Amino acid sequence: MRIYLDHNATTPVAPEVVSAVAEALRATFGNASSVHVPGQQARTALDDARASVAALIGAPPGEVVFTSGGTEADNFAVRGVAEAYEVSGRRHLVASAIEHEAVLNTVKALGRRGWAVSLVPPDGSGVVSPDALAAVLRDDTALVSVMHANNETGVVQPIAELAARAHRAGAIFHTDAVQSVGKIPVDVGVLGADLLSLSGHKFHGPKGVGALWIRKGTKLAPAMTGGRQERGRRAGTENVPALVGLGVAARLARETLTVERARLAALRDRLEHGVLAAVPGTAVNGAVAARVPNTTNLSFEGVEAESLLIALDLEGIAVSTGSACSSGTLEPSHVLRAMGLTPHRVQSALRFSLGAGTTDTEIARVLEVMPSLVARLRSLAGAGARAGLRE
Repeated sequence: MRIYLDHNATTPVAPEVVSAVAEALRATFGNASSVHVPGQQARTALDDARASVAALIGAPPGEVVFTSGGTEADNFAVRGVAEAYEVSGRRHLVASAIEHEAVLNTVKALGRRGWAVSLVPPDGSGVVSPDALAAVLRDDTALVSVMHANNETGVVQPIAELAARAHRAGAIFHTDAVQSVGKIPVDVGVLGADLLSLSGHKFHGPKGVGALWIRKGTKLAPAMTGGRQERGRRAGTENVPALVGLGVAARLARETLTVERARLAALRDRLEHGVLAAVPGTAVNGAVAARVPNTTNLSFEGVEAESLLIALDLEGIAVSTGSACSSGTLEPSHVLRAMGLTPHRVQSALRFSLGAGTTDTEIARVLEVMPSLVARLRSLAGAGARAGLRE
């Protein structure tokens, strides 16, 4: 039996989404910009998908622009604002130090081109405070970008308060909601942001498709130039089948949100409490903050995270050490480091992210194998240290 607890990296595509995409590939083949019947059928499918995505985040459909995913949506927001405001002299960009690389590496790239960049650290619980943000805002701040929910810890940020501080300084506010949409209620009217990114494969939709919500009146340079698709915001023929799948995934997420939110929170709490009770020297990172219900980040004293990840995988349990976009690197988590955790606590941290397929039986299996795996790895680490002392 394989147990998949890495839903923050990607989610299995829902059967309803698979069916909708397959049918669209067969039947909705027209170009949505064409005026004939096949083209208008594609246009109708896009309009329906846009309405479903908009409903999931409480937005007017006309303010939703489709993208290839969260990374493009983040780039579109950051670069689009920077380019739109460059001529005004506003050349200061602010992001939190715990952003996804799609935001962090984009603001850093703009920094190398002459924009001033400020990164706001979180507190020890992983929360970016409005006061910390206010301390770095300037008269020439063009954009503030703070994610809604962190991909590694699940910590939810006080977006409404942060957006209000940014607006007082005359700045545009963007939030990367890739890890919150479909897990907790997301309403752009409540959040008060100007721009919001989402990605379909984080809530059981296809990969390679997402959206950027753009509040009406927000100045933003186009993501790509060419035709007039997406109201001139993003040129290029739309990927109708994938967007149909995104729309179905958004509808399903909206329909199941309340029940799934409570179910996953109960399973996540059972996992956390079970590990803390059965495995000495463990800690939950971000435990005292509000979090999305499916995510826990645990550190295991005396264990290297990579070793424990491999041991769990050999038992058929898939977890991660953090962002999938950073896998394969030897760099410790920039999120946990920004929270001020000790180096070993950072290096011994694993992320468990639950999803629609997670069951009580699976959580019980994890709790069954975890104590012996950690004990064995600690024993091996101790033996290695003793051997090193003898050499």
